[in-house]
Amino acid sequence: MKPSGIYAPVTTPFDRNGNVDTAAAARNARALIAAGLDGIVIAGSTGEAPLLDESERAALLDAIRAAVPNKAVIMGIGGESTRQTIARAQAAAKGGADAVLCVAPHYFGYAATPDGALKAHYVAVADASPKPVVLYSIPKYMHFSLSAPLVAELAAHRNITGIKDSSGDMTILTSYMPAQSDSFTVLTGNGAQFLNSLRAGARAGILAVADFAPALARRVFDAHVAGDAAAADAAQALQTPLATEIVAKGIPSVKAAVDAVGLVGGPVRMPLTDLDQAGRDRVKSILVASEVGPVSGARQPAD
Repeated sequence: MKPSGIYAPVTTPFDRNGNVDTAAAARNARALIAAGLDGIVIAGSTGEAPLLDESERAALLDAIRAAVPNKAVIMGIGGESTRQTIARAQAAAKGGADAVLCVAPHYFGYAATPDGALKAHYVAVADASPKPVVLYSIPKYMHFSLSAPLVAELAAHRNITGIKDSSGDMTILTSYMPAQSDSFTVLTGNGAQFLNSLRAGARAGILAVADFAPALARRVFDAHVAGDAAAADAAQALQTPLATEIVAKGIPSVKAAVDAVGLVGGPVRMPLTDLDQAGRDRVKSILVASEVGPVSGARQPAD
């Protein structure tokens, strides 16, 4: 698998009893693909991955894989132990994922040396994974970023196919660009820097803004590919506040936005807390200002 285009790192819907709502997850995925996205990412940061157990991960993958059989599905597998991460990679392959997204272990951050534990971890995971591995660097949660030399070295591995950089720092993203090749892709995870990242050479985005504004993210990408700089700038100007004022505020804001466009966001899982009504109203006003309306086909009959 060679990542390209735009992927939605989907939220995980929970029902009123706090259980994963796989039917809603499937409907959301179908609607996002129908809106023009290239694939779905399950159990990423926006999907509340650290709060899901293994059976819930498997159930989400089963439901979404069946809902979008002809589009790319990437499964988040990052864990604090290499053993756990490998087990998740193997389970993802069994469940039909096309690739896996692997955030670096970071609890024991002092041990995450580029030439030591991190390199050994990623090589072990890539060696054991039946599916291609996408590296995932998100300093906001990891409290460090993957170094450019480490990424360049890992990019040569036959089973490592790309890196998602969610730093929002163009200096970091551009430091990864020399590693890009026919077999290794640089992706951005930052909606505010999406167009800048594409112009710097990134080939794809895994964007939380695409969870609730898929058509707008598509406009940015397509205008860039078409060489229409003015249209790309205009679309990015609408998308940037969605990233800085909704996504950057956390998963409760993203889920409120997903609800507002007719998809199923639903409650977050503790210890996260949902937005109050004032917060939801703020999210709606930002969506209106950026000309984001309902996602077509969002409200589908229950499965």
